[in-house]
Amino acid sequence: MEYYSRQMQTLMEELGKLPGIGQKTAGRLAYHLMNQPEAAVESLARALTEARKNVRFCRSCCTLTDQEVCPICASQKRDHSQIMVVENPRDLAAYERTGKYNGVYHVLHGVISPALGIGPSDIRLKELMQRLQSDEVKEVIIATGSTLEGETTAMYIYQLIRPTGILTSRIASGVPVGGDLEYIDEITLYRALEGRRAL
Repeated sequence: MEYYSRQMQTLMEELGKLPGIGQKTAGRLAYHLMNQPEAAVESLARALTEARKNVRFCRSCCTLTDQEVCPICASQKRDHSQIMVVENPRDLAAYERTGKYNGVYHVLHGVISPALGIGPSDIRLKELMQRLQSDEVKEVIIATGSTLEGETTAMYIYQLIRPTGILTSRIASGVPVGGDLEYIDEITLYRALEGRRAL
């Protein structure tokens, strides 16, 4: 038995295709949109359409931007000799929120995952290696996740960069703030121990 009109059902199906949106959430979003003024829904639709039409990859770091070069890469106040390699634009945003990193970034848009059929040529490694041909780059910080795929990608990048002589470092990983040691896996505890520093 159908509970919704065809158009409501279509709207919920389309919303349900978004990552992290299940059937119930799609329904709530659809009802929310139907209770909004028509101008608000049109504004949302216009923002989606315009973003899809105008947002592209930054020519330098491959993050998403509506300019040829993103604001971070265009800034003369950033340290262009230091590149942090991240998996996606969300990771870039997370580091920017700390306010503690002043270098530039390189966004891979994924990680190497043979199980999913994602190889080195499917992420933005070629663009990274092109950037490293500049004499300006002195350090690459690999900030991929601590998953098996993130570690595999980090090691692959390190092997690519090693012949260039550019200093390559890996972000530390370990015990989260407020975490109970008894619930943390052995690999994380080991990395926390290995990454210790003097107080």
